Order: sequence, then C-alpha cells, then structure tokens
Amino acid sequence: MKKLLLLLLVFALSFSMLAGCTPAEEPAEEPAAEEPAVEEPAEEPAEEPAAEGKIAKLGLGQVISTSKSKAKADDATAQAQADVTIAAVGFDADGKVASVTVDVAQTRVAFDENMVVTSDKEELVQSKKERGEDYGMLKASGIGKEWFEQMEAFENWMIGKTVDEIKALPVKVVDDAHQNVPDVPELTSSVTITVESYIAAVEEAWNKSVDATGAETVGLGIETHINKSKDATADAGARAQVDTYMAATAFDADGNVVATIIDNAQVRVDYELDGTLATDTSVEGKTKHELKEDYGMLKASAIGKEWYEQMEAFQEWMVGKDIDEIKGLQVKVVDDSHQNVPDVPELTSSVTITVESYIAVVEEAAEMAR
Repeated sequence: MKKLLLLLLVFALSFSMLAGCTPAEEPAEEPAAEEPAVEEPAEEPAEEPAAEGKIAKLGLGQVISTSKSKAKADDATAQAQADVTIAAVGFDADGKVASVTVDVAQTRVAFDENMVVTSDKEELVQSKKERGEDYGMLKASGIGKEWFEQMEAFENWMIGKTVDEIKALPVKVVDDAHQNVPDVPELTSSVTITVESYIAAVEEAWNKSVDATGAETVGLGIETHINKSKDATADAGARAQVDTYMAATAFDADGNVVATIIDNAQVRVDYELDGTLATDTSVEGKTKHELKEDYGMLKASAIGKEWYEQMEAFQEWMVGKDIDEIKGLQVKVVDDSHQNVPDVPELTSSVTITVESYIAVVEEAAEMAR
C-alpha cells in the first residue's frame, strides 16, 4: 500500500513538472523573400515641340510689265515705264494666307527730244505704297480712297483664304484699263482698282514658297534705282534701266530671320536711234532668280557661281540672325561697281556680289513686317 502511494506521488509530481514546461516555440516564420525593387527609369522630360508660329511657308511673287512704255512721237517725247508688282506672302500650315503685303514699283524714265534722260537718275524711286497720298488716285476715285487704302482692304480680304479661293474672286469689267475689278459686296465700297496682277503675284508666291516654320511675321522690302539708264549717242539708241530690289522675309517672335527670298528685277527698255521702241514691251519680264543661268554672270564669276546661286548662299547666311547682325556684316570694296562685297570666311567662296541693296530691302522688310 505504501508502495502504491509512493508511486502515485511520484506520478503526480512528474505530471506537475511536465504541465509547467513551456512547449518548444515554433521557429519564427521567415519573412517572405522580398522581390528586389525594380527601379522605374526616370521619365525623360518631354521634348518641347518646335515653336510653330502662325507662318509655315514664305513666298515672293512678282509680275513685270513694260507695256505702258511710249516711243518718241512728233508731238511727244519718249517715256519708258516699268511696272513691277510684288507680293510677299506668309501661308499657314493649311495653305491659307496668314500675312500678305502687295506693292507696285511703278517707275518712269523720261527722255527729251534728243533721247537724253530727263528723269533724276540719282533719285530713289518710291513704290505706290511709299508715295501714299502723293500717288494721286484720290481725285479720280469714285469711292474716295487712295491706292494704298484700297490695297490694304484687298490684302485684308485675302487673309484666311487659299490661293484657289482668291483666284475665284468674282470680278467685273469697268473699262479698258479696269478689266478685273472685284465684284463682291464686301469689297464694293473699298476696292475699285483692277486686281489681276496682284492676284497673279500672290499665286506665284504660293507656287514658289519655301519653308518658314516658326515664323510669326512677314515683311516686304523694295528699293528701285534708274541710275544705269543711258542717253542716246551718235551710234546707239537710248536705254531705260530700272533695277528693283525686293525681299520677302519671315521673322520669328524674337525678330530673327526664319527665311528670306531676295530678288532683283533688272528691267531694260531699249530705243532705236530715231526714238522708236526696240524692246518688245508685250513680253513679261523676268527677275534674276527666274533667269537663272540665262542671267549670264557665270562667265564673269571668279568663283564659278551664277547670281541666283550666290543669292541663295547669302539668304542662307541670314537665317537665324537679326537685322543688326545682318547690317553688321563685314564688307570690302572690290571695285567701283562692288563697294560692299562680303568679307567673312563663311561667304568668301560663295558670294562676290555687292550686297548693300539686298541688305537694305531686308531691313525694310523687318520694319514693315506683320
């Protein structure tokens, strides 16, 4: 009996000890292996789109006529007349007119009974717009508007239109000198001039337009000289020579040149010894750019480049520059006819023409840009 009690006591003590033991802890769970963080590449900053500007293309168009030139007659002296109609046009990305300036260099060279030039050969000839009120249309105008006022109204009408829409303008015949007068209500009280040559110049500007992406304004510059006109001599007839320099230039918002087209209408009207016309005045004239190889500078060029090739190089040099930088071009005197030839390394092998008048018309284009 005592043995049994002793066994029970030992069992109870053993059980008590077992009950007080802390069970072995489960090993702590390993945290799930983290995937290594994949760094997202830093986003490249989006490229700023090129400034579009309102102008996408630039054009220069012209129409050259000498049809109003007159031969010497028993009761009248001879007079040559060159009408150079010029349009500088900026087109938007849809081909619509965003900026347009149209002007006419109407130049007359008068002779006396001996076919000696009586016009002031040193005077700089003004365009119709430059003459303003002095052009003298007001007294003959049925609507009381000068030429420049009528042209401004016509330019405003063209804004926002394509060349096809402009060419489709309904017109009417008023008289022999006015065969294409606008015949739409919005122009009836503002435009009574005949507009065929102005539309033709704008159309040519479109057909020959160049890229001008980023431009905001376009200007037109014109300069006309008659100083190379000649009197008749004992063995040669007289000659009227009209040199009209022109530039259509597109500028960005900072006034830098985005694109420019520079040209020269060198118009000659020749006379026989008796004062009759030797030039066919029914033929439309061409500019130096239009003549290309036919201008004939190549044979006299020390660098083997025609006028239009030299001008293209000079135009390219101007891109990205403002007017002050262009006017600051270093030049040199080569001879009496070449007083301002570029004298910078980047133009030495590409431009040997004298450039003063070309810079002058680009400067005027900047002043008139819109």
